[in-house]
Amino acid sequence: MQCYVLPRFPRVPSSTYSSSILILRAYSSSSTPEPIKSRNTPRPPNTPSPPGLSNANFEESVLANDVSTFSKLPKEFGANQHLVIDQEVKERLRSVLWQFNAPIRYAFAYGSGVFNQGGYAKDAKPMVDFIFGVTHAQHFHSLNIARHPEHYSGLRHLGSAAISYIQRGFGGKVYFNPYVEVNGMMIKYGVVSIDDLCADLNGWETMYLAGRMQKPIKILRDEPRVRLANQINLISALRTALLLLPEKFTEKELYETIAGLSYMGDARMRVAENPKKVQNIVSAQLPKFRELYGPLVENLPNLTFQSTVPMQSTDAYATLHQDLDPVRRAKMVGRLPLHFRTKIQSIFLKHYDMKYLPQEREGMRMFEERIVGDERLRREIGRAVRKTVGWSSGVQTVKGLFSAGPIKSWRYVAEKVGKKTKKE
Repeated sequence: MQCYVLPRFPRVPSSTYSSSILILRAYSSSSTPEPIKSRNTPRPPNTPSPPGLSNANFEESVLANDVSTFSKLPKEFGANQHLVIDQEVKERLRSVLWQFNAPIRYAFAYGSGVFNQGGYAKDAKPMVDFIFGVTHAQHFHSLNIARHPEHYSGLRHLGSAAISYIQRGFGGKVYFNPYVEVNGMMIKYGVVSIDDLCADLNGWETMYLAGRMQKPIKILRDEPRVRLANQINLISALRTALLLLPEKFTEKELYETIAGLSYMGDARMRVAENPKKVQNIVSAQLPKFRELYGPLVENLPNLTFQSTVPMQSTDAYATLHQDLDPVRRAKMVGRLPLHFRTKIQSIFLKHYDMKYLPQEREGMRMFEERIVGDERLRREIGRAVRKTVGWSSGVQTVKGLFSAGPIKSWRYVAEKVGKKTKKE
């Protein structure tokens, strides 16, 4: 398996490397792709572990939103998030941002309009999806309504304060404007505050945007705080998938498990989505999943590649092996996102007829080891995911009926149902 050289970020002193739990291995400055090495043999004794996932204090500082953490980012941090796409497509996507005079601090494009997905006709031109991260939602909407009133439904007459309240008060805390034509391209863009975006990436309160960013996206405008939070999100998705998978599995199974998290419990999957959507996404975007998760897999001490395949291969899959040692798996449970971890802990407190979590560290360690040894763990993780995703996606869908307006909403649902009918 090979990994391409990805964009670099501002240089920081080399002494900061040791403080990061998420440091990716250094990429070669050469244009020649660098192979991802397989760890098939134990690391020799008395040798330092590779930088990556060893410093829990750094992760805690990220989750606590410690601003000083941003200055400690190594120059290669988060390079796996910057996926390479066709340059012409990239420039077309970036040109959309220049049509908004309201401030956008973070932006990405995603979905079938950016990356290939199986099941779509080659000549199909799906609507391109964008997410805009902004500092102050009300300020953004105020400027944007003045410049582009036609983007909004009749809710614009209530004013930017009302729209901001609707955005942040319900569901995934995103406000969508669909069926907007920009530079000859039909787009749908969602507006979210940077604070709400990072909170979901770190804690999985709704998983609405965290789930989307667990799959390949094209970042068009980067922001250090979001990059940091999304790295936590990606590793959380990887840990959750490992808790759902057996000892040996293929990378296709791994990526399908990760991609499937954001669709578990989503009512749209039963009504208006192709039931094979997850498999189609992974099959068509397998090299992108490798770019995104390959470096993270390499830095997890309990996960190894037992075989490798070429980076761009879509018809061969590497085999992986995870260590099922209960101590290591218990640590994975303890490092799951706060809101999601709380749901799982609450479920098992009821199973064990316990009223409170252990207060001392040793008691908590024993509780987490008991959880990972419980045969109900996989089922309950799925239950927690469905509970999180189902609520937020359902509320967000209802909210979309008002934010998009009746005509656009009907058009959107009709197209989704039509696509599903054709594929079935």
